[in-house]
Amino acid sequence: MIYTITLNPALDRDIWIEKVSHDDSNRIQKEERFAAGKGIDVSRVLTTFGIKNMALGFVGGYEGEEIVGRLINEGISCNFTKVSGETRTNIVIYDIEKESQTIYSARGPEIMPNELMRIIHQVEELEDPEIIIISGSLPYGVHPEIYFKIMEIAKSKGSKVILDTDEVALKKGVHMFPDVIKPNVHELSRLSGLELQDIHEIVSTAETICDQGTGIVLVSLGARGILLVGKKERYLAVPPKVKVVNTIGAGDSAVAGFVFGTVTGKTLQEALVCAVAAGTATTLRTGPALCTKDDFFELIPQVKLYQGEEISKAFQKY
Repeated sequence: MIYTITLNPALDRDIWIEKVSHDDSNRIQKEERFAAGKGIDVSRVLTTFGIKNMALGFVGGYEGEEIVGRLINEGISCNFTKVSGETRTNIVIYDIEKESQTIYSARGPEIMPNELMRIIHQVEELEDPEIIIISGSLPYGVHPEIYFKIMEIAKSKGSKVILDTDEVALKKGVHMFPDVIKPNVHELSRLSGLELQDIHEIVSTAETICDQGTGIVLVSLGARGILLVGKKERYLAVPPKVKVVNTIGAGDSAVAGFVFGTVTGKTLQEALVCAVAAGTATTLRTGPALCTKDDFFELIPQVKLYQGEEISKAFQKY
């Protein structure tokens, strides 16, 4: 079984406005609500691809109940831990005229120590976890040690661990040597303490992290695709040019695409291509991680794969 863990999920309220005017009333043209959070996004895409999984994490209050209800209606298996606080609501405003989006992210509820222990015990009781994906920010009141603890338990059960987080949580997490991390170039810069811009610097930094114990580093490079660095592997997969209408959940979809490739027996290169295709498919549609199987499979043959010295040339080209 594949499990995703989202400790700080959210209810996304997406609002479309014809033209955002400051210091004036703005009439809403359309509004939608989604269960959101990085791990939830991964579960959504895996479910779309027919890969059995279960979403775990914290939910609380009316918004928490709505998240669970919406996931059930999407056919996504979940088993969330209830908390006393209210699950956060994020606001996403789409300016139709400018074709832009602005995201207002709420902090989320404070998690009590006894509530924190519930999810630790839940992970301890998981049966035969094949892959555990830990994603997103930490809720208020939770120390980054929680990710270290969850990974420690996961590894004791023989599970592979994918970690997709940022800042202190990522710095703490890499000391547990996850099988895969997926930072974007800005998150990788914060992890290393360097301002990474050149592809050689990016590759070198990822190599150092692998040398320290992490299995694979997947670095999101935006329109340039995703760089994969392993113990001996160096690949860059670049997506085709598409009309981007949304970027929310693209990175999470990429994680799901990589997992899809892994569990369906594809090679590492093919799994990377799947990651790029899934992430790109999400950019074609509004909403969190709403890529479709049709878009995904149509994009796979359009993704270009580079290795060795080709990586630097491709990075400069795109």
